[in-house]
Amino acid sequence: MAVDIRIIRAGQMYRYYLRETVVGDGRRPARTPLRAAQEQAGVPVGRWVGRGLAALGLGPGEEVTEAQLRNLFGERGRHPHADRIEADRLAQGASPAEAYRAGALGRRVTVTGVDFVFRPQPSIYLLWAFGDEETRLVIEAAHERAIVRVLEWIEDEVAVIRYGKDGIYRVRPPGGLVAARFRHYEARSGRPLLHDHVLLSVKGQRLGGKWGSIHTTALHENTVAASALYNELVASEVCEVLGLATEPRTVTDGRRPVMEIAGVPHELIRWTARRSDQIASCLSELEHEYVTAVDDDGEPRFLPVVSERARAKLNQIAARKTRPPKKGKARSLAQLRADWKASAIRTSGVPADVISSLLEYARAAAAAIRARVAAVVDIALAAVDVTATVFVMNNGGRFHRRHLLAEARRHLALVLRGRRRDPGLDDQVVATAITAHCLDISEPTTVRGLEAGYRLYTARWALSDLPARRRPPAAPDPDRRSPTDPGEPPAPRPPGQDPGEWDVPRVPLPYDRAVLAGAAVREQLRTTTVVRGRAYDVVAHQQAAMPEQLLAHEPADPEHDDQDDKRGRHEALDLAALRALRDSRTDVEALDLTAERLRHLQDAFTAAADRAHTTMDRYSHRDDAEMPQPGRPDDQQAHRQQEPGPHRGQEAGH
Repeated sequence: MAVDIRIIRAGQMYRYYLRETVVGDGRRPARTPLRAAQEQAGVPVGRWVGRGLAALGLGPGEEVTEAQLRNLFGERGRHPHADRIEADRLAQGASPAEAYRAGALGRRVTVTGVDFVFRPQPSIYLLWAFGDEETRLVIEAAHERAIVRVLEWIEDEVAVIRYGKDGIYRVRPPGGLVAARFRHYEARSGRPLLHDHVLLSVKGQRLGGKWGSIHTTALHENTVAASALYNELVASEVCEVLGLATEPRTVTDGRRPVMEIAGVPHELIRWTARRSDQIASCLSELEHEYVTAVDDDGEPRFLPVVSERARAKLNQIAARKTRPPKKGKARSLAQLRADWKASAIRTSGVPADVISSLLEYARAAAAAIRARVAAVVDIALAAVDVTATVFVMNNGGRFHRRHLLAEARRHLALVLRGRRRDPGLDDQVVATAITAHCLDISEPTTVRGLEAGYRLYTARWALSDLPARRRPPAAPDPDRRSPTDPGEPPAPRPPGQDPGEWDVPRVPLPYDRAVLAGAAVREQLRTTTVVRGRAYDVVAHQQAAMPEQLLAHEPADPEHDDQDDKRGRHEALDLAALRALRDSRTDVEALDLTAERLRHLQDAFTAAADRAHTTMDRYSHRDDAEMPQPGRPDDQQAHRQQEPGPHRGQEAGH
């Protein structure tokens, strides 16, 4: 995830930020002024951002001082200029208590802010690290503008101030929020990692002028949607200005693909992931300890398999255990870029000419992609994909609007391949998904449950019987210990084996089933549903989401067209390229696609489509005007927006 969030509390945690985070994750020498420590660390000074600065007498882009940080984040939410305000009131004859209250922003709080960490995808900051000065400035500008846009979205759609008894009343901060942004250039491993820490204050002003506190739970709940928006904004601007394109790549087997800049070698991305390799090795050890742990009576302490929740917590422990010490001597950005390039040439395994001409290679790959792949966004089909993915990947098939919004942004990034999209297209996809494919199952017992963002939905179709992913059985290895049954804890690790050489039972990842679910529903729509005389064209919509290597090449000689496979144009796949991709890092790996597998998938989709058709017949009485109008306009032009209408669930809602 490209946006991380962490709570900031007054006291020891704030002092940690003041000692280390604001000086580039280095170690700030004692009694060294903040500006001098930042110059010694080779990082720029912090800058104020946010639309709420005017209420505090600050301006966008102003330098963040140590006194302002101490008052706003360290003194439990005081005015950044509280020292000056208090001195002025004392000079006017006010008592010390009155002067202190004059510098306060409402009630004192313990949680004074949240730390959002924004970082682009690895292929983007590799171009930033190895490109020329113009490329660096373009990427930094896109990074900064994306942060501002995400903050504006948080101010307009996410942030709420609670007030009244038990916080039952919630209101948007009309004046906006206040945040301090600090830029870092490298990871703890010493490899390039462009990222910004945005310290967002929880203090916000209501319409009457009173100051309240932002509900931090709402910020946590929408972090995934914020991350998807940031990724989409950065990639689209970088691709638009530099003439690049994105492509889907699978990093972890069974998980959703990530969008990277096409033409940037995967080996170069792995070169930056030394820290990730350390965490993965430690995580394997922790997983084995988890499933083999027993109590004093010899009974297993935990479940015999590693669930997603347990794996996430173990991953956090592994990250802390493998955390390297702080960096040593500070270096300028120019020196860092020179050292990074020299290190990559020596140790990454990528040829030096590729690293030196990385932008040119990426532009050549982008030209090939844009010549063959059109950006076709069919809102109706996008709503199918989004709903199916969210339905399968959420426990019990229940979800909120924010889950649909995050998935819609990921889907658009996958289809558009780095092209800019029209503002509000993600909201149109979500509105269509809620109207056509979701049931409102909310049973609100609180005022919060009545809000549109907290309505509870599920899908209208039953996909629980979709085939789960099963890997073909591998040939047994006589030198490797056989795994235990899934219901039993594995045997202790034999001595002499390294992490990753023993088997740990894990709960299967749900993304593969989500892919199959979306394909099954799309197939059902394509074959059985015609709305207002136009059929859903699945392939045109999915073309951009498919890795470009799988798109069938046009025949060089029209006379030999009949020698090709007799499949229709919509089913054309380049199987030679497919076999060549078996070792690549694309989303094809997640489905183990082969010619035989494709035939099995087609049979599975047909059977699932029949079952889905039976389920959807129950909703055929719905007015035709409530159904989305599928379209196939070119280059991001989708059919008119569908407003969410009333639902026939237990409660009417958004």
